[in-house]
Amino acid sequence: MLSPGSRCAPITLAFSRNPEIHTRTISDERAAAFVALGMAQQLEKPVVLVCTSGSAAYNYAPAVAEAYFQQIPLIVLTADRPPEWIDQWDGQTIRQNEIYGKHVKGFFQFPDEFGHPDKVWHANRLSNEAINLANQFPAGPVHINIPLREPFYPETGENFEFTRDVRCIDHFQPNGQIAQESKQKLESFLIHFKKILIVAGQQRPDPKIQEAIDEIAVKGLAVVVTDTISNMQSSVSINLHDHYIGNPLINEDLEPDLIISFGKSIISKNLKLFLRKSKAVHWYIQPEGYSPDTFQSLTKVISCQPLSFLNFFKEKGKSDMVFVKKWMALENKLKDNLDAILNDAAFGEYKATAVCLKHIPSQSKLHLANSMAVRYVNFLGQRKQEIICNRGTSGIDGSNSTAVGCAFTTKDPVTIITGDMAFFYDRNAFWHNYPMNNLRIILLNNHAGGIFRLIDGPAKQPELEEYFETRQRLSAGYLAKDFGFDYHLANDERSLEMGLKDFYDKSIRPKILEIETNSLQNAETLKWVKEKVKTCVLDS
Repeated sequence: MLSPGSRCAPITLAFSRNPEIHTRTISDERAAAFVALGMAQQLEKPVVLVCTSGSAAYNYAPAVAEAYFQQIPLIVLTADRPPEWIDQWDGQTIRQNEIYGKHVKGFFQFPDEFGHPDKVWHANRLSNEAINLANQFPAGPVHINIPLREPFYPETGENFEFTRDVRCIDHFQPNGQIAQESKQKLESFLIHFKKILIVAGQQRPDPKIQEAIDEIAVKGLAVVVTDTISNMQSSVSINLHDHYIGNPLINEDLEPDLIISFGKSIISKNLKLFLRKSKAVHWYIQPEGYSPDTFQSLTKVISCQPLSFLNFFKEKGKSDMVFVKKWMALENKLKDNLDAILNDAAFGEYKATAVCLKHIPSQSKLHLANSMAVRYVNFLGQRKQEIICNRGTSGIDGSNSTAVGCAFTTKDPVTIITGDMAFFYDRNAFWHNYPMNNLRIILLNNHAGGIFRLIDGPAKQPELEEYFETRQRLSAGYLAKDFGFDYHLANDERSLEMGLKDFYDKSIRPKILEIETNSLQNAETLKWVKEKVKTCVLDS
């Protein structure tokens, strides 16, 4: 992924002229980095970023941090001034060494000249180290800073030479299986726990893991809790917990004595607080890397692939069936009543999201922007699509760009459900010359940052509308015209159904479905639904 600049010209030309490398150009470095992230997320191998010196490198920072916490491999190449010109008021010069701090897996400073064979060997060694480090579990971004001297451009007739004789250092990782001795120890520990909760964090779909946790759930060996970004939801897992966890009248019956988790973050604040307040101990499963103590009760880190542990647990784990049935009774009660509750709700973001989800093809990749978009989908339970969301840093920046990057990797539909703040913040995601006719954008436009009406602190302040919601009058219709997108505006159920009717028909252009709602009404509707759900789960 190349962004234009002069200092980076030698790197740009080397990539663009190599017949074996596929390159794209995106001018806005912040958007370019998130597009690369979206591609690497799907390809599951590093995507390279190239930019010029100075502030261009800083514009990569939000996506680099997101990639670090989502464990997505990126190789960031930043052109730089030679070291003697740093801090000398030379143009487009900043301190680029370790510019991303601890949000990259490694920083590598390239040699500033190649007059000696050892310098060439050094550059080759650094490149191999960076690529291997980006791929090693947990994957993540690495940064290579490359000081370059003029001239930057080849003379007429001067050619780049590419060779297959470049040395590559391969790195092989262990298979991450549990040793027999470890299995015996874990079995002796497991017999002390009767109420076992398995929590799946953010990850990509994995049919083998899905099969394992579904078998565990069906047999009642544990309660399997999944939220939408886990990509592990099924008809036998607990998917609607965000509605009822946190209710003091039912919490005590649901408390586990052992939490087993794998994957990355979870969305539900209610679930996190519930588990932190419980007296359960926590086992975390991953092959390598640092181990987060999310629930403040971590007692064991089991270094293996999750599938290896789950297959062991299928044979040796056993939870109390009374505990399992209490969770399932709440889940099934809400599952039976949620559609009816939403049908009676006033039209707004919540109801519109529910309607849209019924029309999204199962093969579509489904990107969710942060704030309310991802929360609405989490409230609504099981999904068939692969769910993608930037929950590494949970920012609104880069949501569009990540979806665009995903669209570059597949011919299947790619859908993004986003709010207006995230959407307009990242409009440069579409500022390029590449087709993305498979992209579908569902924009929930309440002309404000509506989530702040749902947080007690800002919701009670007189400055709410101006300083927290940041009210705006923008419409996606103008953006659609600028970039040549198909566009439909919906502001009630009838116009929404009209817009969805042919939304996924094949087209030569991306499509935007803008759903215009009122921020205050959305907040009231969400409160109304919560009250109905509370009555439903407590009514025995």
